[in-house]
Amino acid sequence: DTSNDAAWIPCTGCLGCSSTVFDNAKSTTFQSLGCQAPQCKQVQNPSCDGSGNTCIFNMTYGGSTIAANLSQDTFTLANDSVSSYTFGCLQKTTGNSVPPQGLLGLGRGPLSLLSQTQDLYQSTFSYCLPNFRSANFSGSLRLGPVGQPVRIKYTPLLKNPRRPSLYFVNLIGIRVGNKVVDIPPSAIAFNPTTGAGTIIDSGTVFTRLVEPAYVAVRDEFRRRVKVANVTSLGGFDTCYTVPIVAPTITFMFTSMNVTLPQDNLLIHSTAGSITCLAMASAPDNVNSVLNVIANMQQQNHRILFDVPNSRLGVARELCT
Repeated sequence: DTSNDAAWIPCTGCLGCSSTVFDNAKSTTFQSLGCQAPQCKQVQNPSCDGSGNTCIFNMTYGGSTIAANLSQDTFTLANDSVSSYTFGCLQKTTGNSVPPQGLLGLGRGPLSLLSQTQDLYQSTFSYCLPNFRSANFSGSLRLGPVGQPVRIKYTPLLKNPRRPSLYFVNLIGIRVGNKVVDIPPSAIAFNPTTGAGTIIDSGTVFTRLVEPAYVAVRDEFRRRVKVANVTSLGGFDTCYTVPIVAPTITFMFTSMNVTLPQDNLLIHSTAGSITCLAMASAPDNVNSVLNVIANMQQQNHRILFDVPNSRLGVARELCT
């Protein structure tokens, strides 16, 4: 998840976790971190257990909450060994949005995989997410600068001090079909004071646009589809009960355009009788000023995060 920093996994004795847990007692290199450890200041809502020997952190994830002991162990990825990797050993979870196998934080903060393996992978990684309906569902994660695509388009990565862990890019316009829609500049402008702007996020499913931007895109999309009976379904307000031909949607970033094919734009009901535009208006909360380019819109593209050169690359690729 590119908008989270710390990794966390279900550990022995965790309440509300899946049945597959990491038995930390069997690891000779495992240790809990105490409240004096500098990493304890880098997690959300840290607290101390009764004895002061373990730093505990609590956070919300989607509609869930987690409590984890801050821990360290040697972490092996393929043939690469990372000693003293700091992560959360889950002790308790509530709700159903916690991934049962845990989570790898790929954000920009000090506890993310990127920061903890800086020497090994030079803060560079890419992933390719398959179509969510594909049979074997095997995307890929490439760590380090070696083997990354040569032919790829880049846009600058921006840092927003209000939201330091997130990967901001500069969205300058959106095209529906061949028409650049009319969006008030403030709806998509990068703003370090308010934390507004556009992020690329692997942990959100559907793209959310700040309301005036979404309304402009949606209205032009409806106009081009030319089907009168628009219905809604769940959080989607632009749905059709008859087959449609959707226009392309192009996100225009500084020095890079990304045009999305139909597969990245439309979601179909389980029965297949309803088709919706798979985007929505930003929620009415702290994220109301944030445009989020989400994972459904990223599928079958390789997304390359090159932090040392402050750039984000996108290349079309069949991910399965």
